[in-house]
Amino acid sequence: MKKYMRITAMLSAVGMMTAMATACGSGETSESSKGSESYFEAGTSSEEILKTASAAGKIGNWGIGNEYELLALLTKYDLPNEFVSQSFDMDSFDDDSLMLASAMTYNELGLVKNDYDGGYGYGDTVGVIDMNEEGVAMLEDNIFCTKAFAQENPNTVKAFIAASMKGWEYACENPDEAADIVFNYGSSVSPDHQAYMAEEVAKLVTTNMEGEDVGLENLGQMEEGAMQQTLDLAKQYVKLDDSAAAEKLGTLELDDVRDTSYWEAAVADDFGTPEKTDVTIQLKWLPQAQFMGYYVALDKGYYDEVGLNVTITPGGGDISETTAVYNGTVDFGVTWFCNLISADAAGMELLEVAQVYQRSGLQLVYKLKQD
Repeated sequence: MKKYMRITAMLSAVGMMTAMATACGSGETSESSKGSESYFEAGTSSEEILKTASAAGKIGNWGIGNEYELLALLTKYDLPNEFVSQSFDMDSFDDDSLMLASAMTYNELGLVKNDYDGGYGYGDTVGVIDMNEEGVAMLEDNIFCTKAFAQENPNTVKAFIAASMKGWEYACENPDEAADIVFNYGSSVSPDHQAYMAEEVAKLVTTNMEGEDVGLENLGQMEEGAMQQTLDLAKQYVKLDDSAAAEKLGTLELDDVRDTSYWEAAVADDFGTPEKTDVTIQLKWLPQAQFMGYYVALDKGYYDEVGLNVTITPGGGDISETTAVYNGTVDFGVTWFCNLISADAAGMELLEVAQVYQRSGLQLVYKLKQD
């Protein structure tokens, strides 16, 4: 059985978010225990698949911040808010411990489908339930800083957004080259998987939750409907241990956690000389195509063009991107919108200034019965 450590953003919980997973662990299953009950006929409805997998206790998620979409999906179909704690590989899907496994389109889904090193080679013999299509999607990677930093360094923020979006535009138009650039900066995954990731990440950056092209001129936009949906779901499903933070979460409005004016000025090239020229951005995880726009902007000299000297700091391990920005270790960070919402409920006073991903990359993958 192939083992592959999942490369994904280890979402910070701001020290207060509690996972709602049913901790039962998947364990190992022998080849002989694989059964046809874990496979579904093509055309089976999402509701039927979810009900079957829920009754069997075989729905998985990592419980690191994107479980809220799954909880919303289960609620939509009047199912118990329970799931198995999924490991950071897809072995539990491969050995049928899970009927429905969580998978990011740009990462685990590629490993399930493809047969390159680390892949499981299922090809088109799998189906997916898409959070966007189900109406329970939440926005992921954005650019943020502290409110104080933005107020004190408005031109720096606008310049950083402008150069970063130029990098994302180039990356989305040239994903193969972008994958090579990231690989040369110390990629955490193989070249083949990096190339797959770049193609899929480009889709998340250029397509909205309704499946519409956002247009390259609108990269980084903070679309009202998608942001409000994310905030509403966060209020419903994020559970904070601290009572004051939980109360504040319930009162947050979009304008408490984001400011569109910096992005609007950036895309219009309406900014002056940066107040601070040496800046650092903290990523959520190790170098990979999930963050290709920043590496392209650095490699192509786009940050230099706007007068910035940018350092990209990889994440991983115990690094919390929200804490790193909050305590001033770095100037900018990449996080998921629900994570920033939780951080602000905790009093961190962070501010989203650009929304890079326009749709959710989370899907549930299942096996199809074969003739």
